[in-house]
Amino acid sequence: MDEMNLFSFCDFPEDIQLFILSFLSPREIANFACTSKRFVSLCNSDGKLWYTICERRWGSKTQIKKWGDGKISYRLLYKTLNEWENLIGFWRRSGQPMVNDSSPLLIFFEWGPSYLSGSRVSPSRNGTYNVSKSPFLWMSLSSDGEIVNFLQLNGEIKLWDDFVKCCQLGFIEDLVSVNVNFMGSFHVLVEENYANYYRELGKPVFGRSPSSMDLNSRGDDSDGSSGECLVTEMYMQFANRISPVGDRAWRRQRRKEKERLGKRRWEPEHFVKIMDCSPTPSRPLQGLWKGIYDDINLDFYLVAYDIGGIICRRVGDLSSGSAAPVFWTSNTTFIESPLSPEEEYIYDSRIHHHSLTVANHTHCQCPSTMVSHIMHINSSYDLVIRDSAGTFANPRQGEGRIWHYRNGTFGFGFFWDNFIIDLKHMVLDGCLLDTVEV
Repeated sequence: MDEMNLFSFCDFPEDIQLFILSFLSPREIANFACTSKRFVSLCNSDGKLWYTICERRWGSKTQIKKWGDGKISYRLLYKTLNEWENLIGFWRRSGQPMVNDSSPLLIFFEWGPSYLSGSRVSPSRNGTYNVSKSPFLWMSLSSDGEIVNFLQLNGEIKLWDDFVKCCQLGFIEDLVSVNVNFMGSFHVLVEENYANYYRELGKPVFGRSPSSMDLNSRGDDSDGSSGECLVTEMYMQFANRISPVGDRAWRRQRRKEKERLGKRRWEPEHFVKIMDCSPTPSRPLQGLWKGIYDDINLDFYLVAYDIGGIICRRVGDLSSGSAAPVFWTSNTTFIESPLSPEEEYIYDSRIHHHSLTVANHTHCQCPSTMVSHIMHINSSYDLVIRDSAGTFANPRQGEGRIWHYRNGTFGFGFFWDNFIIDLKHMVLDGCLLDTVEV
């Protein structure tokens, strides 16, 4: 026992020490380095400690040594990936779309070998559960440690393995340099990067560091000016507006601003993160789902738990705050099987909406033995549907059921029709399912 008490951290081999330290935060590592001079060099070892931290945290998701062509410090890489990691997952476009804008509302960020990619996700229109994924945004670091963000405008473009090198050489005619600004943890703004894209030779110049990618962080803004310079510029503009001799300069500045906006190739877009995209044991219905309706069309559904119960909305309706839910319930209690004869009849008398390939093999039927639980739900349509006399329709017509299956998926239907819309998972272990890249 006495010998064990004399065993200290210094007695461990260096690789064990690095592995233990890799679980600490940067602040904790800095505090640990202050405890002894012998630990200063260990904590400042970029190629050892900070590489170990990055490899342990993200090594299974991306190739750590390929970022920045292997020429950047791992401390800088940690700072960048630690912030970008919050992008991984689903986001939806916020705000009303512009006229003739048919781009999908759903965005999916995922890891690449030496970059992060954002893809527009949309349902297929061929009667299957396939999901169309169209990459349009790539985020990486140059060999100088500067942020390289580009998005695709139109058409298909091949993503090179040496994406950053191609950007540095100017092979990006079909891409637009952008800034991805974090406005809090769950809101990002993607806007064109004018300052770093235009150059006399027509090639991009990278000038953003990882510390400048957050609107709330210190560092350079997208136009290269600091926050203090921005305040000074605002003051000077206000002074010019009220100065008798400053009106001409102010008009000249406004004219230059209009010319700059006239060169815009990308309109700024806001994206809001979709939290809780997958079910949990305590919330088995939670998350993003996909299902066939009208026998051929695929749609995305978002089921959320809140204090008032469970609510389901179509993803396409999320941009409209007044959109009616697909179903809702304030009673989240499941009724376990076996089902009563009445409930078995309600389930067995309905036709399941499947994809065309599944329907051909199963004849659109799922035995009631697959059902593990049921839940009573309501539709919002019973609040607006009126009969010929102008009174509200039978309230029971707005009632429905959720049938939770033993494989973890579920289906739902209402008493006004004889269909069940069976839903499938959209994502599993962070990977988008049934994808077809466009």
